[in-house]
Amino acid sequence: MDKSNNTGKLIATLTVIGIVSALILAFVYLWTTPYIEQHQAEAREKAIFNVLPGATDYNKVDKNGLTFYEGVDEAGNRVGVALIITGGGFQGQIRLIIGTDPVAEKIYAISILEHQETPGLGARITGEQYLSNFENKSFGDYRVVKGKAQKPTDVEAISGATISSTKVTNIVETGIEEIKSAYGGVTE
Repeated sequence: MDKSNNTGKLIATLTVIGIVSALILAFVYLWTTPYIEQHQAEAREKAIFNVLPGATDYNKVDKNGLTFYEGVDEAGNRVGVALIITGGGFQGQIRLIIGTDPVAEKIYAISILEHQETPGLGARITGEQYLSNFENKSFGDYRVVKGKAQKPTDVEAISGATISSTKVTNIVETGIEEIKSAYGGVTE
């Protein structure tokens, strides 16, 4: 009898601890969520302005089931379109933003927002040297090359991280196709 009484007390104690822990976690989650969302919004805004030169503001536009960010200058003229897109990388998902001029069919720049690539290797996709592969390039069929780029559509692979380089290139091409599909190269 004494043994079952101890078991009952143990179960009651663990239940109370579990409920109190769950309540604390729920409170912390509710308390921190607005701060996390604000930080994410600020990071997204900074990324939009980084990939859309000349933009002083932007409009959020939903087309084809995706959210696009149309950058505008001080006069209210559209200077470009940005898209946040996610795709598979070597280690996990890669989330990036691509800034384009869909009328001129040109990429302004890309920026890696999140990734899980190998530190010291694939993680170099965030480096300026790799990202410059896409700066001010025309839309096209990109080809990842080992060594020096010979053509405008060549993307120099990161040494030791060819897969990550290829995955980012594929994500960029998917983003371009989504932008072309939504905007068709026509000014609105």
